[in-house]
Amino acid sequence: MENVQVIIQARMTSTRLPGKVMLPLCGKPVLQVMLERLAPLQANIIVATTDDGSEAPIIDLCKSLNIRYFQGSTEDVLGRYYQAAVHFGANSNTAVVRLTSDCPLIDYELVSKTISTFQTTPYELVSLGPHSGFPRGLDCCVFAFKLLENAHLKATTQPDREHVTLGFAKFSSFTSHSISAHEDNSHYRLTLDEQDDYKAIKAIYEKMQNKLDFDYPTLMQLLKNNPYLADINKHVEQKTV
Repeated sequence: MENVQVIIQARMTSTRLPGKVMLPLCGKPVLQVMLERLAPLQANIIVATTDDGSEAPIIDLCKSLNIRYFQGSTEDVLGRYYQAAVHFGANSNTAVVRLTSDCPLIDYELVSKTISTFQTTPYELVSLGPHSGFPRGLDCCVFAFKLLENAHLKATTQPDREHVTLGFAKFSSFTSHSISAHEDNSHYRLTLDEQDDYKAIKAIYEKMQNKLDFDYPTLMQLLKNNPYLADINKHVEQKTV
């Protein structure tokens, strides 16, 4: 995909589950599982990691997989995103895809659909996630580089610097669109924040025989046929902004 940057934020210093992106899953680190599920986008991927001295395992993994990476501020994630984009040549025509590294069940087809919708419509931001009926952990947001740049230049509060897209609407007027799941599956929690999330994700992959090449419909059928999988971490509360 031309002029598309898929920027995945990744750090080792998660407060609830430190080092979560390097936990073993299917015999590989969690981050590698995510990257392999996005394999067709490898040339577009940039892992935006930290510069606090803890990031060596992430960098080593990126080097071994031939994935581009950028080191930036641990707390100023907005700045890290912007600097990563600029470092790898972002311009006014660049589409930036925001993903987080705690989503080892991310779906390539859904990410591709989000990118395609952005590229073929006038919308300046296209997103997909629990707000539109998808499970948490499949989230994807594609936006024009100018929105990222404007927020980076104007955001001053800690929440706006810590969360990449939070301040977009404060500093820019733009058109947006949410891709609908056409059914409410937002009660499924497929993101990795706590130990029970890890147990649930491992259990899902075990039911998939540790294969990585399954799509969203297959995943949803598995969850609906095996309700106990969603029960493992249904009590975990999402961290609020």
